[in-house]
Order: sequence, then C-alpha cells, then structure tokens
Amino acid sequence: MTLKLGQLPDRNAVKISFTASPELKSALGDYAEIYSRTYGQKEGVAELIPFMLEAFLDADHGFKRARKKLEETRTPISSTQTKET
Repeated sequence: MTLKLGQLPDRNAVKISFTASPELKSALGDYAEIYSRTYGQKEGVAELIPFMLEAFLDADHGFKRARKKLEETRTPISSTQTKET
C-alpha cells in the first residue's frame, strides 16, 4: 500500500555535549539576549544551538555537495544487518 504521506522521520532528540571556549560561551549568551530582545521571547543557549547549527549547515553549499557524494559512496545497510541476534 502506498500513502501520500511518507513515513515520518525519527523525532527523538539526541543529547550532544561539547566544550566551548569562554569567548564562544559569551557570544552565545549575547546571541540569546539579542534573540530575546528581538523576538520578545526568552530562549536559553541550549535551546538555540540546535537551530543555529542547522541553519549553518543548511547554508553551507560545499557541505551539501560533499555530503551528497559521501552518501552516494555508502553501502546501504540491509534490514538483516541492523537486527541484533
């Protein structure tokens, strides 16, 4: 059976930790403050970072081209390889 709506993507959030320089931490704090003043809605740095990274990656055309080539070279994993016994 084929549905007009395709299967929904995985929407489970994945937590990633990283270490930032003091300068980056300060800049991110300033960004959050400017965001709050601009939109009248306070958002923490942790809430903004995923959207900032996504926007950065979406705007990087070199990354998009290289990622497409990378995906073309990957061998698809069959469903039998993903199941643990």
